[in-house]
Amino acid sequence: MDIISNKTIVLVEDDVELAELIKDFLTRYDFHVVVVDNGIDAVKTILSTNPDLVILDILLPGMNGMEVCKSVRHQYQGYILMQTALEDDIDQVMGLEIGADDYIVKQVRPQLLLSRIHALLRSAQRDYSAKNMMPSPMNDESDYQFGPLKISLVSRSVTVNQRRVELTSAEFELLVLLAQSIGKAVSRDEIIYQLRGFEYDGIDRSIDRRVSRLRKKIQLENGDDLIKTVRGVGYQLCIYSE
Repeated sequence: MDIISNKTIVLVEDDVELAELIKDFLTRYDFHVVVVDNGIDAVKTILSTNPDLVILDILLPGMNGMEVCKSVRHQYQGYILMQTALEDDIDQVMGLEIGADDYIVKQVRPQLLLSRIHALLRSAQRDYSAKNMMPSPMNDESDYQFGPLKISLVSRSVTVNQRRVELTSAEFELLVLLAQSIGKAVSRDEIIYQLRGFEYDGIDRSIDRRVSRLRKKIQLENGDDLIKTVRGVGYQLCIYSE
């Protein structure tokens, strides 16, 4: 059995026929799929169910997908895969800016949808052990601190100068990946391959937007950024002294 089988997915889709097709397909791969057909019920279901992943359509009755994502993001730490019926970068950018982890354009081939789901869920399965991840352990071997930035692997929590920072699972994993190479730049290709399981296609900018969201969240009070863009290379976690 695959390590990501028996996971719960909330599918938010108001097209009844399409929802049934997706549910039947994912059920064959041992996913438990809960279908919701409107935005208002979607918020309630996501927060009460706390699924491993949400597939969220944008055009929904009651409350659109963007509003749903924004409403649950501060409480729901799992993955949100947004679906858009339009090949429109504006939809994709807006979704990623408010906390979606990935997006896919309808009508997508079932196997491609499955591969995106696998990429997101497998990233949650990675074992970020203290031995392999980061230097400078503190008293608790699962806590690490770089200047004002503290990362707890057990609680998956982050603080900056003792200020609690709320991160999504995808943002936390990105921060951990950058912390593995503290002081060195990590390429976009490497980030995408490590976090999503496939090579960079030269077009996808979702990682850039995820970096942008993370950078803003962990910014120091004086305005200094802990994540720097290294032109022509990638991104680097830089630590300032307290």
